Amino acid sequence: MTSFQHETRSRVAKYEGPIFSVFTDEVTMSNGRTAQRDVVQNKGAVGVVALDEVGRVVLIKQYRHAVGQRLWELPAGLRDVQGEGLEVAAARELAEEADLRAGRWHLLIDLYTSPGFADETIRIFLARELTPVREDERYERTDEEADLEIAWIDLDEAVAMISRGEITNAAAVGGLLAAARARDEGWATLRPADTPAI
Repeated sequence: MTSFQHETRSRVAKYEGPIFSVFTDEVTMSNGRTAQRDVVQNKGAVGVVALDEVGRVVLIKQYRHAVGQRLWELPAGLRDVQGEGLEVAAARELAEEADLRAGRWHLLIDLYTSPGFADETIRIFLARELTPVREDERYERTDEEADLEIAWIDLDEAVAMISRGEITNAAAVGGLLAAARARDEGWATLRPADTPAI
């Protein structure tokens, strides 16, 4: 079966901001007609499953205004530093949000977060050989991060929290399930941290 090529006939900018931009595209559909699709272009993000030597992961809980809730999440953040590599960005976020550094990095998964309307990707890394950031070198957290909660939770308990509906952040769900599966397979499925991005 031949796949149909969806062609963007036109694009109208609706909003351009520092984190994302919104466009309305006119796209050819499989039946030959055209339809309008709103698209959010985003800088992308990185996240970290930081796993210690006894099998605990670090989770953070912070306020997310769009959903009006404090959510359990992985240390994560936008790829908003020009020219910064993905692993470097992940290391920066781990230090800023969890006061940790890691001596060993692998790629767990790449995700499209909401492909129905956004091009945002997030790369989730596995970080091990963890050490704390020195007190005098710690990042000063502001805004939503100012009162974030940091917790160490056994990886199997974190997976159970997903099943109980206590962890609902998509990147956290994907990263934790991927980490548990990789652990159960003896880490054989891990990819190098510098694997090309999607």
